[in-house]
Amino acid sequence: MGELRVDGHRLLETLRDLIRIPSVNPSLVPGGEGEAAIAEYVEKRLARLGLRVERQDLGAGRVNVIGVMQGAGVKTGSGRPRTLMLNGHLDTVGVAGMEIDPYNPRVDGNRVYGRGSSDMKAGLAAMLEVVEALVESRTRLSGDLILTFVADEEYTSIGTERIAQTFKADAAIVCEFTGLEIVNVHKGFAWIRVDVRGKAAHGSMPDAGVDAIAKAGRFLVEMERYEKGVLAARSHPAVGSPSIHASLIQGGTELSTYPDHCRVEVERRTIPGESREMVAAEVDTLLRAAAEADPQFRADADLFFYRSPMEVPPDQPIVRCLERAYQVVTGERPALGGMGGWCDTALLSEAGIPAVLFGPGGFGAHAAVEWADFDKVVTAAKVLGEAVRDFCGA
Repeated sequence: MGELRVDGHRLLETLRDLIRIPSVNPSLVPGGEGEAAIAEYVEKRLARLGLRVERQDLGAGRVNVIGVMQGAGVKTGSGRPRTLMLNGHLDTVGVAGMEIDPYNPRVDGNRVYGRGSSDMKAGLAAMLEVVEALVESRTRLSGDLILTFVADEEYTSIGTERIAQTFKADAAIVCEFTGLEIVNVHKGFAWIRVDVRGKAAHGSMPDAGVDAIAKAGRFLVEMERYEKGVLAARSHPAVGSPSIHASLIQGGTELSTYPDHCRVEVERRTIPGESREMVAAEVDTLLRAAAEADPQFRADADLFFYRSPMEVPPDQPIVRCLERAYQVVTGERPALGGMGGWCDTALLSEAGIPAVLFGPGGFGAHAAVEWADFDKVVTAAKVLGEAVRDFCGA
């Protein structure tokens, strides 16, 4: 097989088209456009290329689009034909405070500016270009290629949750902006509400009131001590140490009243080997420690949202396949590493689909200025195309 030809001009126009379509996640920004319009664009592209296209309605205008390039079902050197999934999210964060026009893609050298340019419309454009190049070269894969364009990665990932429930594959590549690094490990997280109870009283009656906000400070002191002591001593070679921090705090009703309630919302970042049960037990330990230090301390905790950390062994076929593809395209060995953030790879891996991250590079995700490195978008498309042909057989 010769090198799969990627059309850089077409790829750039695809990226610019995607940036022009607002797709702000409405769960993050009330009134955000959601994925409907950008999903329609992707759906039409996939249908024009002859893929079997499916649309999943997730409610309230939230949409997944799936395209399947049917394989020939022919056995390859590795045995039965293998199915590969490429995954990318359609939604972006908001545009408030941006220093550039978020939806007017500007090209300056190798940089393409706009909201979502790096996170992750560059990855989406690379996915579409892979299909274009495969169709244009009349490549017939032995196994299926499934492309999943999903909603809501920027909030609670309802899109990939649905994909994990309805599609199976032998492996997956989530085409996030990794700067062409293969990421096989990332952290997870837990969100926890801690409700501290006090006793309301007039501000002039200190003997009658219990200040819930002050009592919440007991918990915060214990939490900080735990992070600097216990958590800092744990470490993973690829992602470092776990962490815990107070994200939000709310309490009180008026200046002259002792507050009877204070809510602290906490985020705990986890590393491979840590579980939801471990985190819940830790928080209970912190509450007990605060109560032992202060008999008036009363609080309850609710671990209301959890996403697991992810680790795929480096000898997994999908990792080896990406390494080979990268070497074929660039002549160099790729970097293999970890990521501190959480991605949809964890949901796919939990569903029995070994998943890694690989995609273009850029700068300014969620920031006032965002751009994609177009040279890396081209390289990512080439590597992904080579990986598809290797993994699925061609």
